[in-house]
Amino acid sequence: MTSTAPETQRGHDAGDPLGEQPTSWQRRLRRFGHVPRPETSLRDRLDPPYTRPGRQVWSVLAIPPHVADRLVRWSAWGGPLLVTLVAGLLRFWKLDQPHAVIFDETYYAKDAWALVNQGYEGSWPKDVDKQILNDPSSVPIPTDPGYVVHPPVGKWIIGFGEQLFGFTPFGWRFMVAVLGTISVLLLCRIGRRLFRSTFLGCLAGLLLAVDGLHFVMSRTALLDLIVMFFVLAAFGCLVVDRDHARRRLAAALPVDEEGVLRPDARVAETLRLGRRPWRLAAGVMLGLAFATKWNGLYVLAAFGLMTVLWDVGARRTAGAVHPYQAVLRRDLIPAFFSTVPVAIVTYIVSWTGWIVTDKGYYRNWAATEGKDSSWSWLFPDWLRSLWHYENQVYDFHVGLTSGHTYESNPWSWLVLGRPVSYFYEEQTGCAESSTGKCAAEVLAIGTPLLWWLACFALAYVVWRWFFRRDWRAGAIACGVVAGWLPWFFYQERTIFLFYAVVFVPFLCLAVTMMLGAIAGPAAGTGARAELGLTTHDPTGERRRTLGAIAVGVLVLLIIWNFIYFWPLFTGTQIPEDLWRDRMWLDTWV
Repeated sequence: MTSTAPETQRGHDAGDPLGEQPTSWQRRLRRFGHVPRPETSLRDRLDPPYTRPGRQVWSVLAIPPHVADRLVRWSAWGGPLLVTLVAGLLRFWKLDQPHAVIFDETYYAKDAWALVNQGYEGSWPKDVDKQILNDPSSVPIPTDPGYVVHPPVGKWIIGFGEQLFGFTPFGWRFMVAVLGTISVLLLCRIGRRLFRSTFLGCLAGLLLAVDGLHFVMSRTALLDLIVMFFVLAAFGCLVVDRDHARRRLAAALPVDEEGVLRPDARVAETLRLGRRPWRLAAGVMLGLAFATKWNGLYVLAAFGLMTVLWDVGARRTAGAVHPYQAVLRRDLIPAFFSTVPVAIVTYIVSWTGWIVTDKGYYRNWAATEGKDSSWSWLFPDWLRSLWHYENQVYDFHVGLTSGHTYESNPWSWLVLGRPVSYFYEEQTGCAESSTGKCAAEVLAIGTPLLWWLACFALAYVVWRWFFRRDWRAGAIACGVVAGWLPWFFYQERTIFLFYAVVFVPFLCLAVTMMLGAIAGPAAGTGARAELGLTTHDPTGERRRTLGAIAVGVLVLLIIWNFIYFWPLFTGTQIPEDLWRDRMWLDTWV
């Protein structure tokens, strides 16, 4: 196993290998095997280096050092791209199957087609789905406005695929599959930056590639995976912004005569971090997230708080005596204006089609029913009409309490208590089945072993955040909480397991972090290697070998579990006996 664990100790500045010199009693204890925990230098705390595979890996493979260095550089992008290629092949394989309008595609596929052709959603007649599947060119786009309860960005994206490939299942699923595939690449790169390890980054992306819920949602024209994509992109932008801000702090701090970076309270509390374009990009991504579905608003609030706390930690590390006051004076207002107003403007711009066509639902409310409003002198009619529309939509969402066969409480999501059947078809006369029936189903469910392992991983992440003060664990927990916790406020509302796809990437990061801890640091890292006391550690090697085997077994079991449930993810027809074998819990039927 290469040097990939999150716990791997970092290097030190020249001239200060361990910070303070060990005391006499520590030197005496070394005779009995005591190794003090080395301190990480200030530079490495502000800008940690990336881990590199141990030299023994290349020696075993008989790869020369100069070739090994080239492979390490290539792997930073080559590894993530390879994982993404596998994810893309899986997601695009028979993307048009089943050839049907499954679950809520009946709303979004048609709304998207109307939106890209006339700028607003139409009121479609009932029972038109079969005609669309048989001959989409014979189905006219309704000009009467339709009442829709979600913002337009997700439907614009779905409609773009329909413009490219027609009003067909492949067309309306195409762009969702593209975003699902790209999200695997994003997670590989985000995981690499979080853990400073290409291996762990690729592992996180691989786990996402073989998660059943993410896979099914990537092959279905629904909005939730699109929200997930923008949330993940925003998180990645903020992680990059964090690195750049801490690098600027490190560059501004003084260096002593030995070349060692030293903290400085004045610099840490007064330095302006300049323009932060990645934070602006995060604001745009978060705006696009809640311009697809409103639950993106909670993520905006959570991520805004998270990035401010990151600034507090950076200034404290750099030597600030009063880091909160420093952030309040230097960072809080820029952080607010680069995220919240940017996200709001992005949201409003997303309604451009509804605004300029002048034909959408409630578009002329301000000029008719709302003409006597006391606010008519202050705001334009289109803005007041949009505000009224949003109020009506909010009332609809909070009042949506009608029962549904596949609704579930958010408490049950992590253990996959009640998945959602998007499509089910039964065929008689199946000789391979003892019941004489075959079944084809598309079931929106996560890969069970991955999700059940994620329950333990989340406990580990919370422990690591509270007791080890690991910012990465806090960031992962923030992503899970932002996507999951808000649904607990609406437990009377009709909600479904597939809403959880928004925080699936963070579950994969949590599992990756735990697996990295199980694997342990590679040879040549850790306290004894830093002190130069040993070049051969049988106990450590045994520990790493067992850890690597355990991680390998767990990952292979997750991949096997994904393959086992493949028929239920893709709507592949199988004998009813095999279908029932995959119904591990009674609530899955």
